[in-house]
Amino acid sequence: MGVKEQKTRLSGERPVGEVKAAMQGFLSEFSAFQSEIKSKLKEQEERLNMYDRKSLAPARPALSAVAEVEIPHKKAFAAYLRSGDDDALRGLAVEEKALSTAVAADGGYLVDPQTAEQISGVLRGAASVRAIANVVQVESTAYDVLVDTTDIGAGWASETSAQLETGTPQLERISIPLHELSALPKASQRLLDDAAFDVEGWLAARVADKFARSEGLAFISGDGVDKPTGFLNYPAVADANWSWGNLGYVPTGNDGDFNTNAPADAIVDLVYALGAQYRANATFVMNSKTAGAVRKMKDADGRFLWSDGLAAGEPARLMGYPVLIAEDMPDIGIGATAIAFGDFTAGYTIAERPDLRILRDPFSAKPHVLFYATKRIGGDVSDFAAIKLLKFSLT
Repeated sequence: MGVKEQKTRLSGERPVGEVKAAMQGFLSEFSAFQSEIKSKLKEQEERLNMYDRKSLAPARPALSAVAEVEIPHKKAFAAYLRSGDDDALRGLAVEEKALSTAVAADGGYLVDPQTAEQISGVLRGAASVRAIANVVQVESTAYDVLVDTTDIGAGWASETSAQLETGTPQLERISIPLHELSALPKASQRLLDDAAFDVEGWLAARVADKFARSEGLAFISGDGVDKPTGFLNYPAVADANWSWGNLGYVPTGNDGDFNTNAPADAIVDLVYALGAQYRANATFVMNSKTAGAVRKMKDADGRFLWSDGLAAGEPARLMGYPVLIAEDMPDIGIGATAIAFGDFTAGYTIAERPDLRILRDPFSAKPHVLFYATKRIGGDVSDFAAIKLLKFSLT
């Protein structure tokens, strides 16, 4: 042992070679530890990204590069109609509340917002009682309307006399169940395969037309069995004998026609049979044939009772009140109640669910594809005092 090495051992210092070896070992272990940390961080980041894709991204699906907000929904829906490809719809349907295009377990799909708006627009624009009725959207199977059918009692009292108990108003509850309205248009698969064909517009037009005609008839004369209850389905009684649950009518004074001597008198009597609280918002409802007869009427001074709208889209008026032409109203005939007059916002309520479902069926009518569209809707009279009828009868 040399003198230098002996001094190093005595002083407690390690040789340079051992220090270098120890340092290399430490750096190697630190590098392995660092690699392990990076690997775990990367794994955690991938898990977070996967979580984001599953729970966050579907709430706001990726839109197209251009400013066409509805395009992804329209393309997905069109692909489903043409070929039954539901992959895009399922991607949109993960988040139900934001898009309202949920995939049902039975293979049904809610129509994408743009199509639903197009159908709703046609329904609102159709010449139907819907245009003047009270329309509410509900999420339940029925809609209840509470109506005060009586008046509260009151009386005069002196300073010292005893106060007598007065009458208490009574409430009526009218429950409007929702029924299923459906349409079943079809198209050939070859037509659907044509990319230049506007499948969505065609489907919306077909469904909207069917729904508008079906519900328009039901709101007027529906019997309430698996469909709305129409206001003409209730008993019509002479207005002098009117009671809740019936609709009061005014006779024309001639069976199956207006009175020969004074045909316009029945119209005037009908207007003033309605309570003053309803007349401010009242509308006449009749079909085109009846309107053709009414618009020829004149008052005692030779002036027409009927006046056409002054602007495009404005309804015609009869005695100053708007006229709704609803072709489902009955024609003039013996005992027919061919004209209705009332405040339909108060008198008739339509309850509906806001969603519209489409079921694609490529098997039942090959080589055609059927599209089964359904909508839940109900309607009923909500105030029997708000609507009066004109009956073409002697009494």
